[in-house]
Amino acid sequence: MTQLFQAFLRNPLLYIASGVLFFLALFIFFFTEFFYELIENGSIWVREFFGGFYLWLGLLCVFFLIFIAFSRFGKIRLGNSPPEFDRPSWIAMLYSAGMGAGILLRAVQEPVFMFLNSPIKTSSTPEVVALEYTFYQWGFTAWAFYGIFALLIAYALFVRKSDIFLGTSLPQLKRIKYLPEGVNLLTILTTVFGLVAAIGLGTTQIEGGISHLTSTTPGTLWLTILLVFIICLVAFISAFAGIKKGIKRISNWNIYITLILMFFVFFQVDVLNVFSRFSESIYSYIIDFVPLSLALGKYNPGKEFLTDWTYYYWAFWLAWAPFTGIFIARISKGRSIREMILGVLLIPSLGSFFWFSVFGSASFDLIGSMETYNGEFDNVFTSLFRFFEAFPISDFTNIVTIVLLVSFLVTSVDSAIYVLSMFSDKGKEHPRKKFRFIWAILILIFSEAIILLGNIKPQSDVLTAMQKFLIISSLPFAFFTAGIMVLFLKELFKKH
Repeated sequence: MTQLFQAFLRNPLLYIASGVLFFLALFIFFFTEFFYELIENGSIWVREFFGGFYLWLGLLCVFFLIFIAFSRFGKIRLGNSPPEFDRPSWIAMLYSAGMGAGILLRAVQEPVFMFLNSPIKTSSTPEVVALEYTFYQWGFTAWAFYGIFALLIAYALFVRKSDIFLGTSLPQLKRIKYLPEGVNLLTILTTVFGLVAAIGLGTTQIEGGISHLTSTTPGTLWLTILLVFIICLVAFISAFAGIKKGIKRISNWNIYITLILMFFVFFQVDVLNVFSRFSESIYSYIIDFVPLSLALGKYNPGKEFLTDWTYYYWAFWLAWAPFTGIFIARISKGRSIREMILGVLLIPSLGSFFWFSVFGSASFDLIGSMETYNGEFDNVFTSLFRFFEAFPISDFTNIVTIVLLVSFLVTSVDSAIYVLSMFSDKGKEHPRKKFRFIWAILILIFSEAIILLGNIKPQSDVLTAMQKFLIISSLPFAFFTAGIMVLFLKELFKKH
């Protein structure tokens, strides 16, 4: 215990971040309504004035990575050793860290919403438009945000032989006083807030599934506290075991179970229909990518829709990009820049596209077979569980879904523990276990504090505020992303 305390006190970044989290929790507790109003207005302001900038930035990130991948720079190898992980495990880990429980949360609800409220008017059928727009929000742009940071950190770690700190990832950043420390602190805080938001959303969906199975009312405090404790405990065990023994195994498990669930639905619906909508939607998405990305002409769904959906998603992906990018960089050692970029951009995107095509297409057909649709799939937390009622062994598939939700949350938390420990242990690739323990405890305490606060105060307000805080914290990263693309490109042309 003494060693842990000494490690804590000797690390300014660690104790400053912990202090900020502690005082912020107190501030939220005593000034809940004011905090929520502040965050609400701040997130609306960011989306109102910088939404268009986010759209342009997302498009530029995609084209920037494609250019790097197919230029001579794509041949640069990230380190001299062979890849540390085989390709299936690498894909499983980056997907679990990058998307995770979100694909379960939105599997049915989002395609159905887009189907019933077509965001754009094209010659395609409502089903294809719904899937196309869902692809757009979960596809290349989201992974391009992750890929930019992954590229920057992987190059710094394995080519320049620098450290993992985002604030010093480019030599030019060190020249501006306090900028590196500020970037590193913001990365840590945003990572923790993102985890709290993910844990809050995930546990709410798990509770929704349990209440649906047991026909009880959701929102039991002890159950929420227990779920958060179990998730953080298993995540700590996984992070303590390391990437190869812990995180890799759970990530592989996630992908296997996800594929089983997907094919369970796939082979019980109209397969040709799924393939037809999948291929049509991908074709439309690629053809419409530029005007869709910039909301031009008939591809503009309107400011209100963009604010509620696309701007929100872009800000959310950006807020998660530094932490996820650092983790992707860490597991990409030994691969070429080209392989890393194409792997990050294409494989998870195509996997998500097929996932949404299966669940979305099945949902459209279910709605079409109903005499009247009464919003069965409108609730984001229960839509997937209600969806499985239309198929055999629904109790079993819902239990599997709940277990998978827990497992996906574990992989988000354990990869965050690992990355935060790297920050605290001088950027080491294999951080010491005492730092993993410290961050596991800090994440557990802060998550439980926010959950308890949510029970005392209006829960939706607290958790929504945590999510919307990410939108505000993503703004500096948006400007940072634009700047590092220019600086990084200059460095590549100079040295290669």
